[in-house]
Parts: sequence; C-alpha cells; structure tokens
Amino acid sequence: MFQSLFRSLARTVELMKTSWRVLMQDRELMLFPILSGVAVILIAALFAAIAYSVGTFDRLSAASQAGGQTSFTGADIVLGVALAFIVTAITVFFNAALIAAALERLGGSDPTVGSGLRAASGNIPAILGWAAISATIGLLLQLARGQAREGAGSMLMRIAIAMVGGIWAYMTFFVVPVMVAERLGAVAAIKRSGALFRQTWGQQAGASFGFGLIYLGAVLVTMAVAIPLMMVYPLLGIIAGAAVFAVTFGAVAAMEGIFKAALYRFTSGEHSTAFDDATLRSAYRAL
Repeated sequence: MFQSLFRSLARTVELMKTSWRVLMQDRELMLFPILSGVAVILIAALFAAIAYSVGTFDRLSAASQAGGQTSFTGADIVLGVALAFIVTAITVFFNAALIAAALERLGGSDPTVGSGLRAASGNIPAILGWAAISATIGLLLQLARGQAREGAGSMLMRIAIAMVGGIWAYMTFFVVPVMVAERLGAVAAIKRSGALFRQTWGQQAGASFGFGLIYLGAVLVTMAVAIPLMMVYPLLGIIAGAAVFAVTFGAVAAMEGIFKAALYRFTSGEHSTAFDDATLRSAYRAL
C-alpha cells in the first residue's frame, strides 16, 4: 500500500511540473484564485461590520471568556450560516471558472478570464446547490469537532471526524469539473465524483500531500519577503507580503485546478493536448 502511495506521489510531482508548464501558457489562470480571495475579503468585511453593529462580536467575546456558555441570538446564527454559504459559493464559482478555463486549454483552445467566468455563470444553480451542501457538511463537521474537545473518547472522536472529512473530500474531488464539463446538478455531480473516486484515490492522495507542501512553500516565501521589510517599515512589509501572497497562492491554486482538470479528463477518456501522452499514461497508471 505505502509503496503504491509513494509511486503515486512521484507521478503526482511529475504531473505538477506539467501543470506548471500549462500555467505558463495561460498565466491569466492565476487571476481566478486572486479574484476569489478579494471577493471573500470584501464579503467578510461586510459581514464583520454587520456583526459588530448587532453585537455579535461582544457575545462571541463573552462566550470565549465563559467557556462557551453564553447564548447567541438568532441573528448571530443567521449571520454565521449566511457567511459560510456565501464564502463557499464565491470560492466554488471562481474554482469552476478556473477549471472551465483549464479544461479549455487541455482541449486545445485558448481560454480567457472571460470565457472561464462565462462557463461558471452558466452553472450557477449547480454551483449554489453544491455550495449549500458543502457549507452544511463543513459546519456539521466543525460542530462535531467542537463537541469532541473533552471527554475520554475525545481523541477517538476527533480521529473519526477527521476520517469522515477526508473521505468526503476525496469522494467530492471531481464535483466541480463534473458540474462544468457534464453540466450536472450538485447531487448528480457528487454521485459521479464518487464513482471516479476508486479510479483515482492514489493520485488524489498524492495531490493533496504534494500541493500541501507547495502551499507551505508559498507561505514561507511570503514570510521571507514580508518579515524583513516589516522590520524596516511595517506598512511596506504588509503591502509586499500581500502582493507576494496573492501571486504565489494564485499560482499554486491555478496549478491545482489544472491538475484536477487533467485528472478528470483522463479518467473520462479524453485526450489533453497540453499534456504529453506518455506522462499521462505513467501518471495515471492503475494502482
């Protein structure tokens, strides 16, 4: 088993290199994660202002000091649920636009930011449906983690919750590509993604680990730039750090979207012009 996973990781690294080469052909793909981040920040700021005005932050502070005993109002709960849904919907929308553009490139076309956004806009009902399901599962898992903080079985509970969350993440790995390419609704896309899970679990595990390391590298690069400048002039360090963060995370997220699109196309039996056939055959060799 471990030998297979190591082979899968090695193949994942090779495919990530190819994803980088594809990204260099369409650097505008990096804009989708950046636009997503900007939109999420703006929405979070808006909700923070609303939460401040209705006293949510005061109750949150009181709850943390009282060990979670303070009651929240209905408005607090509505704000939290709405924020989770809207942030998830924004993230899914721009991820769908990224993957749609990546699928265009892999199919031999020349994508643009506009073409990706149009493709995502054509799947709004499915995107909203998937955002609602994803946000709900995320909130339920978070609540379960909160309930598993104390008690003799807390460690086992946390392990079980982590396993459930991991399985859910792998089984829904292809939901967005399926929605974009096959124009299925959220529930049908989940079923289709689950059907592809057994064919690609090794590559998914390798991708999660490999891209996790790259995201960590992006954090380290951002810190290496921002911290020295903050020591000299804090505002300059913040600005430079934000710029480096946007570029590095945008690049990594775009590569991850290209990877997911390529893996989806291959498992669907489609040829990808941007990827060498020999690389694809070795990368997706059955485990």
